[in-house]
Amino acid sequence: MAIDINNVYQTVMYILNKEQRGYIPPTEFNSLAEQAQLTIFEKYFEDLNQALRMPPNDSEYSNRVKTIQEKIDMFAVSSAFVNSNKKLSDLSPELHRLGTIEYTKDFSLPVELEEMTRHDFNLAIRSNLTRPTEDYPAFTIKGDDIVTFPNDLPVDKLTVFYIKKPQKPEWNYSLGQVGNYIFNPVTAITNPSVDFEISSIDQVELINTILTYCGVIIRDQQVIQTAAAFVGQENQNEKS
Repeated sequence: MAIDINNVYQTVMYILNKEQRGYIPPTEFNSLAEQAQLTIFEKYFEDLNQALRMPPNDSEYSNRVKTIQEKIDMFAVSSAFVNSNKKLSDLSPELHRLGTIEYTKDFSLPVELEEMTRHDFNLAIRSNLTRPTEDYPAFTIKGDDIVTFPNDLPVDKLTVFYIKKPQKPEWNYSLGQVGNYIFNPVTAITNPSVDFEISSIDQVELINTILTYCGVIIRDQQVIQTAAAFVGQENQNEKS
C-alpha cells in the first residue's frame, strides 16, 4: 500500500511550522522526498540480508524476513527487451536491481540463464566442454548491455525479472489567488501528484528522514537531532 504524499507533506510542514522552525517550498520538499524514499528503499536489501542471518521466526505477523521480502516484492516486475541490443536501460519500468533472465524455447519450459562474471563468461565460451548451449544458456553484463551465449537467442524469447526503481514522489500544486499552493491530488487531470511507492509500514521513518534533511537545509540542529534520533530508534527496534 502506497503512502499518501499530501499526508506526509502536511505532517512535515506542521512539525516545521509549529515552532516557526522554517519553511520548505514544494520543489525542495519533492527533492528531499525522492531522496528519503530511495534511502529507505535501498535499506530494504540490507535489512533482508541481516534478517536472513538471524534465527528464523515462524510468527505470522512478526516474521522479519517475510515482512521485508513483501516490501521488496512490491517492486518485482518482469519485462522483455524492446530491441535486439538487449540493453538494461531499455527496460520499462526502470531497472534498479537485476534478478534473473529466462529463455523460453518453442514448446518448452523456460530455462534460466546462468549469470557469469565477464572473466568466467569469456573462458566458458572458448571451451567446447564449458560453452553454454541453447538448453543451458548464460549471460554476462557489459556496461548497459546483456551479452548472451548462444548470442543468437531470440530477443522475443527472453524475459527479464528484476526490481524496478520506485517512481519519483511529487507534491504538485496549482497557485491560488493570493499565490498560495493548492494541492493537486493524484487523480488531478493536470499536473497530478505522485504518492510514495514504498510500504506504508515505513511512513513514520519516511517523515523523520525528510525532517532530518529539512533540518540540514534550514540549519536547525534541533530538528536534525530529534528526527535522526527517531530514525535511529526505529531502525534499532526493527533489528532488536
